[in-house]
Amino acid sequence: MNYDIVKNYTLLCDFYELTMANGYYKSGLKDKICYFDMFFRSNPDKGGFAIACGLDQVIEYINNLSFSQEDIDFLRSKKIFDEEFLEYLKDFKFTGDMYAVPEGTVIFPNEPIITVKAKAIEAQIVETFILLTINHQSLIATKANRIVRAAKDRTVLEFGARRAQGPAASVLGARAAYIGGAGGTSCTLAEKMYNVPAGGTMAHSWVQMFPTEYEAFYSYASQYPKSCTLLVDTYNVLKSGVPNAIRVFKELGINDGAIRLDSGDITYLSKKSREMLDQAGLTDCKIVASNSLDEYIIRDILHQGAELDLFGVGERLITSKSDPVFGGVYKLVATEEEGEVVPKIKISENPTKITTPHFKKVYRIYCKDTLKAEADLICVHDEVIDESKPLTIFDPDYTWKRKTFDNFKLKELLVPVYKDGKCIYDRPDIETIRQYCKDQVEEQWSEVKRFENPHNYYVDLSQKLWDIKYEMLSRD
Repeated sequence: MNYDIVKNYTLLCDFYELTMANGYYKSGLKDKICYFDMFFRSNPDKGGFAIACGLDQVIEYINNLSFSQEDIDFLRSKKIFDEEFLEYLKDFKFTGDMYAVPEGTVIFPNEPIITVKAKAIEAQIVETFILLTINHQSLIATKANRIVRAAKDRTVLEFGARRAQGPAASVLGARAAYIGGAGGTSCTLAEKMYNVPAGGTMAHSWVQMFPTEYEAFYSYASQYPKSCTLLVDTYNVLKSGVPNAIRVFKELGINDGAIRLDSGDITYLSKKSREMLDQAGLTDCKIVASNSLDEYIIRDILHQGAELDLFGVGERLITSKSDPVFGGVYKLVATEEEGEVVPKIKISENPTKITTPHFKKVYRIYCKDTLKAEADLICVHDEVIDESKPLTIFDPDYTWKRKTFDNFKLKELLVPVYKDGKCIYDRPDIETIRQYCKDQVEEQWSEVKRFENPHNYYVDLSQKLWDIKYEMLSRD
């Protein structure tokens, strides 16, 4: 069963969405069909890619999108909204179309990850929730995946509930981290709501509650013999913590327990702890590390030979501390006039803020031999590419940079989610999304997955789309 912290988020929108909606209504534009793209401009942490996440919460939001009488009374109290508009809101619901990349998809800057085709008011009101949801969860899923890749097949647990920016960020952050590859979470509610495996060990306070460290360990291990992880750094890791853990494990016959290091020189302490555990015959005992970890620290301590089996990562994962803003935007790219799609463009003196116009589709190009992703190609929505013929793509800014594919296959990334207001998307469970994410990352070349100076994965425009965009830019 799926749960939501709040059932109806209709008023969770920027106030200007409502003032514009009121203006559209009074201007006779309420039924004008518009196309909006959500996309982002740069990868977090200067990485090679990002991971799309949060679509399921967008679907829940749209399914429950309606204005209650209490909502309408509140808006009336602002004394700026037309009464006819407020009456219109009584029967408001989303009646448009939406296309999106599935959760777990590897995504790149400047390509649409959600496209909304709807009446102007509907398309405008959903903007804020789409952005806040996809921005947040994509950020955390991307960060989690970086950390998991740094851990090199070792389990990473999300430990950040107490450091998240509020309850929703804690729960949904745990969901996103699990999709990105984390093995579980410390957040109990995340398991109840989203089936993210929850678990935990003990705090230093548990050890301090007992007269001795040994008694604290013995009490805990006797109560949880099949899932026992002992925190060994409350007093002295090597002189008391590990020896007391070994004593308790031996006395209770626990051969597959674990110890956790939460301070000090993790590399040195893990090596010494491993030696002590092995000498005691506890070769199956695992060593867990926590304490302000991220992908760079994990990579470095493993390079230094740290003997670790699991990582608990908290604040630097749940907040994506090193780069905490995903930066997705939602821009008008087309309208309809008498049934025809009319492209729209936003022009700026800052070239990175110039939008790509039109109702679009995105193809991912794969090499048939390696099955690796080679590039993405953004096309006008009605373009069809013949896979039996060579395909030449070019850099939209440096057009002399060209590449021709002969042995390739294509995959269309955006899939239908809503049609005429009805959800037509088969919503996968979280385990399916998580596996899909793993498969998506494996499709990327190792050069794209570097943490520093990754290979620049190309996202190009079709000739038809490039011509439309630059004709619009050339107009007086």
